[in-house]
Order: sequence, then structure tokens, then C-alpha cells
Amino acid sequence: MALIHVEGLRHGYRVGGATVWALDDVDLDIEQGEFVAVMGPSGSGKSTFMNMLGCLDRPTEGRYRLDGVDIDNLDDDALAAIRNHSVGFVFQSFNLLPRNSAIENVELPLVYRRMWRRERRRRASTMLEKLDLADRANHTPGELSGGQQQRVAIARALVTEPRVLLADEPTGALDSRTGREILAIFRRLNGEGLTIVLVTHDAEVAANANRIVAFRDGRVVADDPATRRPLNSRIGRRLTLVPIDAQ
Repeated sequence: MALIHVEGLRHGYRVGGATVWALDDVDLDIEQGEFVAVMGPSGSGKSTFMNMLGCLDRPTEGRYRLDGVDIDNLDDDALAAIRNHSVGFVFQSFNLLPRNSAIENVELPLVYRRMWRRERRRRASTMLEKLDLADRANHTPGELSGGQQQRVAIARALVTEPRVLLADEPTGALDSRTGREILAIFRRLNGEGLTIVLVTHDAEVAANANRIVAFRDGRVVADDPATRRPLNSRIGRRLTLVPIDAQ
């Protein structure tokens, strides 16, 4: 059974008495352990699709099953629980609380779980150490570089031990060198078994995934099995991989 199963997915908006379909009859399966890049021009439906996968919005029609659970008819509390337990989010703009330290930002999803402070602090510390940020735990976002802020955001996404990581243009606010560092982290996490779905408009960023799905006008227009080949055979000389611990 696929980790993510989408069947006949449609999502529409009413504009001037007519329905505009941001997603139009999308069928897609994503298996546990895949690293999938979702590409497409502005207005293609890729961000709407990401919102559906993250349970941030509800489909107008169709079926969405995450890890065997039918999402379509869940109430708001159940959707919130899915977001807190099964899905991790990484955004282009980091979305960190500016007055809170790095470790407090990472702890936040565990606060919503009402986890004991000692346990959530332990988990957050472990995650920051994994992302080479142990020495920045007590720094606020304003005291961190862009790459460090994004690593804090990744740590926050991972601290709940999600089944899938959703990343929306995660390198869009970073310079190219720092962006490569972040993509190296994603590849490492995927190598450890984490399922990743990454939205991007950049073909070089998408080349880091082992599968590329292209959207246009709300539909999947390409999902070529040929893109599911080993990473090294596709990246070649186009990308210079930066060590994870590079600053």
C-alpha cells in the first residue's frame, strides 16, 4: 500500500460564477521512502497539491489516503492531529518565531502535543545536534544565517518523527551554496528512509529527487519512471555537493 494515495483529486474555486479547478482529476501514488520533486509553472496546481497532502486544505472531490487513513472526511481536530504526528513542513520563508530561541522553535510542535518540558527539550536538543546546530540552540532567528534558520525549520519539522516531509521551495530564499547544503540534508534524510515531497520551479533543485512529477493547469502532465534512477547518474557534474557540516 502506498504511503500517499491520491485518486480523482479535484480542488476548485468559484470565480465570477464559474469554477476554476486548481487541481483537476489528479491520480498519484507515493511510496514510503521516495524523494519526489513536484514541478510546474506558477498556477499549475503544485502548491495546492502540497496543501492537500499536508491537510492544510480539503479537496472538493476525490480521495486522499495517507498511511492507510482516509483523510477526506476527517474533522478539523483529526486533521490537526495528522499534521502534528504524520507530516512535517518546511517553507521557503522558514516561519520561525523571531523572539524564541532555536530550541524553543524546534520544541513548538511538541508543546501542542502537551509533552512534558524535559522530554520535548531532550528531543529538540537531539534534533538540533543532528542538524549541526547544537551550538546555536539558544540563539534567536535574527542571530542565525539563512541556512541556519532553514536547518532550524527542518529540525522543527522532524522533531515529531513524521511519516512524510513536505518542503515548499525550501531553497528559494537562500544563496546557491547554502541551497546545496540544504538539499544535501534532504538527500541524507531520504537515505535514512524519510519520504520527502519537495515543490520547486527549479530543475536543478528537482534533480536531487529520485522522481519528478510535473503539473500544468491542475493536472499531472509528466511522471516518467525514467526519472526514478540513482541520484548520482542524474546529478553528474551539474551540482557540487557541499559537506553537511560546511558553514
